[in-house]
Amino acid sequence: MTDQELKELLDEKYREYCKADFFIETDPIQIPKMFEEKEDIEISGFLAASLAWGQRPTIIKKCKELMRLMDYAPHDFLMNAEEKDYRRFQMFKHRTFNAYDCAYFLRSLSNIYRNHGGLEQVFTQAYQQHGDMFKTLGEWYRIFTELPAQPRVLRHVANVDKGSAAKRVNMYLRWMVRREGEVDFGLWKEIPPSALLIPLDIHTGETSRQLGLLTRKQNDRKAVAELTARLREFNAEDPIRYDFSLFGLGAFPQ
Repeated sequence: MTDQELKELLDEKYREYCKADFFIETDPIQIPKMFEEKEDIEISGFLAASLAWGQRPTIIKKCKELMRLMDYAPHDFLMNAEEKDYRRFQMFKHRTFNAYDCAYFLRSLSNIYRNHGGLEQVFTQAYQQHGDMFKTLGEWYRIFTELPAQPRVLRHVANVDKGSAAKRVNMYLRWMVRREGEVDFGLWKEIPPSALLIPLDIHTGETSRQLGLLTRKQNDRKAVAELTARLREFNAEDPIRYDFSLFGLGAFPQ
């Protein structure tokens, strides 16, 4: 398949899959779609993306449980919660993400909104400082993990400096940054869509290799860099639009 044929295929599948009535009903992005306030969208979206592994119906169910435990007011909870309020999460569990992990994530988010200006400011300042999304993700990791933590929780926090593909964080950034289409929010205006990295998972990785877009066998940081660079050849301004194409081709049999 020539590059032109690949681009036509990817653009066709983007138009097919990047539709609200097709995508949102079965995707964790429906969790932040529940909210209208910017901070609630950011926080619920981050938590939904963080829990996005496993079967999608289970992911959505656990995310809704988490929102209920936060009284469907995530920003208000993070800004005003006292220590006793974290006890309500003692029974929360999603796969290997347990109550301790949940409380740590919430405390870290609270620290970010109370002391660092919020998630948008953390990511935007890091990007403006470095001009590179891998370095931005490294800075985000440093800030998110600055609270004391048991080592076990760190396996749930993507560290690109150790080679992680950071799939869930990159998906979250797609939600917040991309402005085109019916699915993503486009709330953050100071990070260009051209800077985003592909949220690399099993579906996108396998499909990309089948199409000859990716040669690296592992789904890691190097594979993300390789595939993102290749997708920029097809659309330099918005390369991550093809996340919809690659995921759809892999997840939905043709």
